[in-house]
Amino acid sequence: MARRRLGRRFGLLWAAYAVSAYGSGLGFGALPLIAVLVLRAGPAEVSALSAAGPAVGAVVAVPLAPWVEFRRKRPVMIVTDLVRCAALASVPVAYALGILGLGQLLVVSATLSAARIASGAASGAYLKALLRPEDLLVANARFESTNWSSIAVGPPLGGAAIGVLGPVVTLVADALSHLLSALCLVAAGGREEAPPRPPARATEPTGATGTTMPTGTTAPAGALLGGWRHLFHDPVLRALCLNNMAVSGLIMATEPVLAVLLLRDLAFPPWQYALAFAAPCLGGLVGSRLARRTVARHGRRRVIGVVGTLRAVWLIGLALVGPGTVGLLTVMAVELAIIVHMSLYTPVLATLRLERTPRHLVARTLTAWSIAQQASIAVLTALGGLLATATGPRTALLVAGLLALATPLLLPRSDRRSPRSSTPPRATPRSGPRD
Repeated sequence: MARRRLGRRFGLLWAAYAVSAYGSGLGFGALPLIAVLVLRAGPAEVSALSAAGPAVGAVVAVPLAPWVEFRRKRPVMIVTDLVRCAALASVPVAYALGILGLGQLLVVSATLSAARIASGAASGAYLKALLRPEDLLVANARFESTNWSSIAVGPPLGGAAIGVLGPVVTLVADALSHLLSALCLVAAGGREEAPPRPPARATEPTGATGTTMPTGTTAPAGALLGGWRHLFHDPVLRALCLNNMAVSGLIMATEPVLAVLLLRDLAFPPWQYALAFAAPCLGGLVGSRLARRTVARHGRRRVIGVVGTLRAVWLIGLALVGPGTVGLLTVMAVELAIIVHMSLYTPVLATLRLERTPRHLVARTLTAWSIAQQASIAVLTALGGLLATATGPRTALLVAGLLALATPLLLPRSDRRSPRSSTPPRATPRSGPRD
């Protein structure tokens, strides 16, 4: 297939995403590492930093959702990039002045989490207004491939940079990446249509037909909960969200448990542990590039059902990991299978989610989705840690794998359009940002 051209403004949006993704890849895990190496934090403090920061960020993101929804999206993305740049840059400055503390790291972690959720919501809404419906899958596949390549390349380079240049160098690079991302978004320019204002009455439209749903609350509260209501009243989005919460939560819950199994029980050297997770990420390039042609050949409904199932069935293989080279290859094979199917499935899911969401609810729906996913990861990770402590890492991995085998039951039986879907199957003229 010929490479689809999506225009200069999408190119700059993609460049902004790529720059910040690679910067975040370089800085992956930097805050817990600084807590250990610089502040001499113990396991409880590092665990609190890893869990509390994102949890507080998710809570802060709840009232941010209407603020993002009812403003032009490109300025919102620029502001969130600058906020992340300032938050990250504050750590090297405090380190140089000798005043860095764990409290600051917690504030930075929460700020990054809230800004990330707000930026993702604004980006999705901007993308839907910028592109034709038939181009959304191509765009989401490009974002997905960029994401996985940054994960494959960034953490190993970041670890090497920390070893040579010190613990805060990757945060400097991450801060600069968000500044460059903001500059790319400024360069994109163009006129963006003003979003609709918040509803004045205690009802809110839920789709293109103009039907309303009573909120039972005041207008501000109705605006706050609009995305949640849409997400859980659309039967397809509700099923996909619950499935995604379960799969993402179980996969992420295995990471710290697997780290204990590999590094402590099986005595893998750190470089092998890093290789076991970095190398399979290249499979994300394969899956994301196959998304468009797979949907064209087999249809979106089959991709959602089959690939959505296949991304979950491999997790149980981690319970079978043994020592030595065979164990290393087992981890890499399982991770590769998961990532290939995830990277194929995710662009299709992201496109379907945008198509089924009215333009006036996109930012709030995406925020609700992100918060739900982040909450499920936090809860299942904590439960996985408790189970591993009580029974051992291998038992916890086995339980996570068995639960993952049941997650396909949550997938929708069909992705046929509901009456609330706001985007017609074919492109129609509309106002909004254009190249």
